[in-house]
Amino acid sequence: MAYTSRFGRRPNEYASKSAHSNIIKDKSVQAFLDQCNLPKYAADVSFSYCKCHSYKPMTSNPISHIIAIDGGYNEISVRKEFPSSTICFFQFGALIFSVEDLDCLEERPFIDPEDMSKLKQMERLKFTLPVRNITLKDENTLTDSVRRSIYDFFQSYIGEERLMDTLRWFIFQEYDTKISYWTLASCPVCKTPGINLLLEEMTHDHRFTCSHCGGEIFLTDVFRLHEAIDDEMGAGGILGYVTSTIEQIILVRLIRHILKMKPSLLKQFLFIKDGPLAFFGQTANMHNPMRDLTRFLFKNHNLYLAGLEKSGPFVEHAAEIADNLKGGDVLLLNNNYIYRYILPGKADLNNLYGRTTYYGSKIIFKTLSENIYVISLPTTTPEVVADPHEHDFHNLYAILTNIEKLKCDMYDDALIPIALANKLVSLANYPSSRILQRFAVEVINR
Repeated sequence: MAYTSRFGRRPNEYASKSAHSNIIKDKSVQAFLDQCNLPKYAADVSFSYCKCHSYKPMTSNPISHIIAIDGGYNEISVRKEFPSSTICFFQFGALIFSVEDLDCLEERPFIDPEDMSKLKQMERLKFTLPVRNITLKDENTLTDSVRRSIYDFFQSYIGEERLMDTLRWFIFQEYDTKISYWTLASCPVCKTPGINLLLEEMTHDHRFTCSHCGGEIFLTDVFRLHEAIDDEMGAGGILGYVTSTIEQIILVRLIRHILKMKPSLLKQFLFIKDGPLAFFGQTANMHNPMRDLTRFLFKNHNLYLAGLEKSGPFVEHAAEIADNLKGGDVLLLNNNYIYRYILPGKADLNNLYGRTTYYGSKIIFKTLSENIYVISLPTTTPEVVADPHEHDFHNLYAILTNIEKLKCDMYDDALIPIALANKLVSLANYPSSRILQRFAVEVINR
């Protein structure tokens, strides 16, 4: 790493303009590059490696309401001089509207602002997290401050309930036959592995005591985010995991609310999540209880749920092969196809794609209007399957019928609820960052 000028009296050290020649001439580098594989172009793709079905819209739509869930965050510097300090502002939203309102808009030559407002009924949640060189006044370290911030957010009331109540319901499967404990990968205090969190020993405010060191453990520590925080380097690496995790816990909260209010209503709702149906990184262990919940709902009620991907290798692959698909084609992606054409590597039946992260499988759907989407749908199987079939996806064509209806022509291959939800919760670099920075600095320095 080069030297930088801290005081302006001496110049920056710049990288060499000729050192690349040593890499180019190196035999080991050349040998390594000879072994590399790249993703395939559309001309090299054969659909014989996966199942392709034809879609026909359902004449009777079982869905009457659609809920879209999205979140956004912006990391803000509250102190630029050394040692620099940053915090992160999050905003999450659940947008709900009726299919009837959407159908009415399609029939009108002009859209009235009052009609459009019906599609913007959103519940917003705000959350702030310390990221680097900043701690809460009552905590000793950044790691403890992050843990406490997440715990306090889940303990705060949203309406008449706390998000923590939903997490307890989810983790200990209170919707079915309760499980008595959850095994925590490691204690956040003493780092001892395999700590059992007994439901009967949980306090009224969702805390436990470590059986090894006596340290305090929060129920939110099940996300294991503390394992990815470095008190010196910061917590920047967990921000994406935090966003995806909270989005999906909000999804669980909405499902729980409907089940408590009137279970029969669940089969009238389509839930659309921005991003795949998966938990990544430290939070990947959450995919198991989520798979248990979806299977319970399929068996005892019903569930219409889809994850829409807007970026990444699967979206790029879908755009690459779009001209090879006909309108109405539904491509069920299997393990062999994924590793042959999308992700460089070799298919391994002992290590299926998404085995430790996904609670569903992916499809590529080209609508009759020629839009193309990468969608993940929950499956009815207890584990990820190597070669999914139509019957593994509950309500496949009902969901695709509504995705066809929800097309948004403002952006490429967009859906109305996801586009609206993103508009209402995303935080722009300008002017949002500048305004939030001034706000944070002013409040912290009071």
